[in-house]
Amino acid sequence: MDFLNKVASQVTQASGEKKEEQKPVAPAAAPAQQSGAGGLLGKLTDVANTIGGGGKESEKKEDLLDKGIDLVQEKVFKQGPQDNESAIEQAKDEKIAGFIRDQYKKTTGNDFPGSIRQ
Repeated sequence: MDFLNKVASQVTQASGEKKEEQKPVAPAAAPAQQSGAGGLLGKLTDVANTIGGGGKESEKKEDLLDKGIDLVQEKVFKQGPQDNESAIEQAKDEKIAGFIRDQYKKTTGNDFPGSIRQ
């Protein structure tokens, strides 16, 4: 419940509204708000993604191996731009990077060069 309250407060802060000033949305207007990044659903998704560890800020913290994985996904597998991945995509990429690091260490006996993770 605390998580939902935190997300709701961040969404209202991001949209510049106060809880008291919110008015119920008519059912006919709801789909228009949910479609597009500017709608309520887009804001909720952005906040949840940021809390979960995804988004542009998370992309800035990637090391060279993570960026290499993103490059392969974008250019070889044609998965589209990798510059604003969801938290789920970030977790998947971290699993791939962890596997590569483990195999490198098992093979060479050394840690993966340039790694910022433990």
